This record gives sequence, C-alpha cells and structure tokens, in this order.
Amino acid sequence: MNILDYAKGVEKLVDLMEVGKVMYMQTKMRHLPVFLQRKIVTSASKKADKMPFVVEPYCSFLFYELTEPEKVQEFLPEGFRPAKAAIFEGDKPKYYGIVSMFRIHTSVFWGARTEFYLVAENIETGLLSWIMCDYISDTISYDEKHGLKSPDARAAVMTTTCEGDFVCDMANAEGDKYAQCEMNLGGAKMRALDARLWIEGNTSIAYGRNTGEKDGDLFSLTFFPEEMKQALEVPLEAVRVADVLCGVGKVGGVLERAVSFPFAQHMLSDAPGARTHYGSEKALREAVMKVDFKKIKTLNK
Repeated sequence: MNILDYAKGVEKLVDLMEVGKVMYMQTKMRHLPVFLQRKIVTSASKKADKMPFVVEPYCSFLFYELTEPEKVQEFLPEGFRPAKAAIFEGDKPKYYGIVSMFRIHTSVFWGARTEFYLVAENIETGLLSWIMCDYISDTISYDEKHGLKSPDARAAVMTTTCEGDFVCDMANAEGDKYAQCEMNLGGAKMRALDARLWIEGNTSIAYGRNTGEKDGDLFSLTFFPEEMKQALEVPLEAVRVADVLCGVGKVGGVLERAVSFPFAQHMLSDAPGARTHYGSEKALREAVMKVDFKKIKTLNK
C-alpha cells in the first residue's frame, strides 16, 4: 500500500448515487425523535467498518490564541483537559481555538463545513485531541446531541479563485453562527507541521458538550501521516477578512495563524460509536498499510 493507492481506494468507496439516497432519507428521518435517530445510526454503524472521508484541496484553518483559556474546560467532554499545542514545527505551544473551513465528500454526505475546535488532552490516553465544539454546514450532518441534522448554512460559499484567493462565507438562518474568510494564498509558504497536533490529534477527535454526549463520542481518522506533515502558512497580512462566530465568540481569541492544505486529504473515519485507538504515528502507519479496501463496508451499503 502506498499513498496513491490509498487515495484511489478511499475515493472509490464514495458512490455519489448512494450519497444522494442517504441525503433523501435524512429528510424523512429528521422528523423522528433524536433517540430513535441514534438507534438507527448505531445499528447501521455495527455493519460498517469505516467511512471514506475526503477533504478537498485548500482546506483552511484560522488559529486563535485564547485570551481566556480558563473558559475552555466548560466546553470539553468528560475525560479531557485544556492543552497547549504548537501549529508548525518549532512553534511555542499555546492555547488555541481553531476554525476549519473545507469542502468534503464521504459515503454519506457531500458539501461544505466550518468547524470550531478546542485543543485538549485525553486524560486516559495522554493523546493531544481535537474537540469539536460547534459547526455549520450546507449539507446533512450527524452528532450525538442533535441526531441527523439538516443543512443550516444555505447558499454557502467555499471556493478558490484564479487570483489565488480562498473564500468562505457561511451562516445559519438565525445568524448566531457564521464564518467569513478571505485570504490570498499567493505569498503562502509550505512549512512542516507539528506532528503532535496534526497527526496524533487527528487520531483522537471528540465532540464537545454543545454537540455531543458527556463522554465526547471519541473517534479517529486513519490516514498516511504524510497527509499531515506540511501545509501552507498564510501571512496574516494576506488575510483580508476573518470574521467568525462559531465558538470563538464564546471563548475569546486573537487571530495568530492561517494555514491551508493545497492538496486533497484521503482518510477513513471511524463509524459513529466506533473507537479506534492508535497511540503513536507508528501504529497509525501500520494500520494504514493493512487496509483492505475490498473488505470495507461503508455506512450506506
């Protein structure tokens, strides 16, 4: 198994017609009580191994240094505590709130998302973790607290231009969650990323108290570590607009870094309720090398 074969294998697991069926089914299931939606999803997950998870090129991140890190704990699930992290290799670790903006296609949904994360440590495993505290999307989504959600950001913009601009403009109907970002990538430079945040952290992801249950619904991504080895650092002077109210407003933060991935990232995500534990980059790589795409059953089949 090499990176190219892995990317092709993940892409082949995504069937657009099957995704369409799931999105139609969600329009019916959303009327059910959340506990029934959970039961249906959990039952389907027992038959699935992983979910193909393709983040499309120019997935971008805004990092906000938290001015009041003491507020972080109230947003974290049980078993996690606030932790400092470095963004690039050699950076000084700090407390961060992170806004990620990207387009994605999977075996069950396809569209744009903006997500707000806090960085924490899993007390049991010691792993640095990404805690998803809030999100908005123009496609369907699922979390333990809300069940199967309809799109909450209609007419969303998530694109790039021929002049090298990355543009995000998303908002929910109520106007209490939004993300606007415009930045030019022309002067961005590729830099080595901090392995603990980007590689270790993406094997330990959980939902915060706004989006999940008290235990955090922990899950992992399975990917070649090279997917998270480097990215573009965008000069802050190239960020023309960075107006976000998707968690940051509740915690408080000052924009410190902008990061963008100029390539697609191919991963397999744990199905809802599944909890893969790798514990090290070596264990993650070994797991990737053992993937047999012919045996993987996705959530929609």
